[in-house]
Amino acid sequence: MRAIGIAGKLLPMPSPRENTQDAAPRNILERWVRRFGRTSYALAMLLLYLLAAAAMGLAAAPALALAAWLCRLAARLGPVPAWCLRGFALALAWFVFGTALLGVAALFNLLLPTRVRPYRGGYYTLAAVPWFLHNGLFYLVRFTFLPFVTLLPQGVWFLKAMGMKIGRHAFINTEYISDPSLITIGDDAVIGGSVRLCAHYGGGGNLVIAPVRVGHRATLGLACSVMGDVVIGDDAVILPHSVLLPGSRVGPGEIWGGVPARPIPREEMDVMKKLIRGEG
Repeated sequence: MRAIGIAGKLLPMPSPRENTQDAAPRNILERWVRRFGRTSYALAMLLLYLLAAAAMGLAAAPALALAAWLCRLAARLGPVPAWCLRGFALALAWFVFGTALLGVAALFNLLLPTRVRPYRGGYYTLAAVPWFLHNGLFYLVRFTFLPFVTLLPQGVWFLKAMGMKIGRHAFINTEYISDPSLITIGDDAVIGGSVRLCAHYGGGGNLVIAPVRVGHRATLGLACSVMGDVVIGDDAVILPHSVLLPGSRVGPGEIWGGVPARPIPREEMDVMKKLIRGEG
C-alpha cells in the first residue's frame, strides 16, 4: 500500500501493528492491565489528571505573578481605575497562561513516552498508553487555548511541536484535531474551518490507530470529517460536511463529497454548480 508523501513522492503506508487483543501478555503489568481493564483505565485517567494539573500549574505560574503585580499597582489607584486594571490583569493573565501552556504541553509531549505508532488492538493495553498520553496533552490545549491561536504562527508552531507534519504555506483553520503526530499536511493545502482530523477510530472492541495524509494543494471544505487510515491526493477537494471513512483513498485532483464521501465526477459538479446558481 502506498501514500502520497510531503515531497510529492509515493511512500509506503504504515500498517497498523498486529492486533494485541488476543495476543499473550508480554509481562506481569500487561497481564494485570488486561485482567483489570476498567480499573487500569481509571488509574490511568487519575494519573493523566495529575499530569494535566502539573502542566497547567507550571503554565499558570507566570500568569499569576503578572496578575499579582498589576493588582498591587491597582491598589494605589482610585476605585474605578483600580477595578479596570484588575480586570485587565485577569484577562492578560489568561493569555499569558495559554501561551505558556503551549510550550509546557509540547515539552511534556517530548519528555514522556508519547511516540504513537500505527496500532490495532484493545483499548486496555500497554500499547495504547503512548496514544492515550499524546492525545491527553494535546486536548489539554485544544479545549482551552488553541482556538485563540489557530490562525496564528503560535498555533502552527504548537501543532508541529506535537509532531504534526505541515508543509509550506499550508492553511489550517481548525482546532478539531486528534493524534497530531500521525497527521501529514502537504504544501499549500487548505484545511477549512471546523474540519475534523482524526488518525484513529474504534469498533468491535478494538482501537485502530492509522495515519492521515493530505496532499499538496488539497482542499478540505468546511466541517468535513477525516478519519484514520485516509489518504488525500494532491489537488483533491473534499466538499463541506463530507465524511471520509477509514480506508478512503482520494486520488490526485478528485472531488469527493457526501456521507459517506464518494468520488463526484466533474460533469456532476458542473450540474450542481448550475443548480446552485439558478442556471439549471
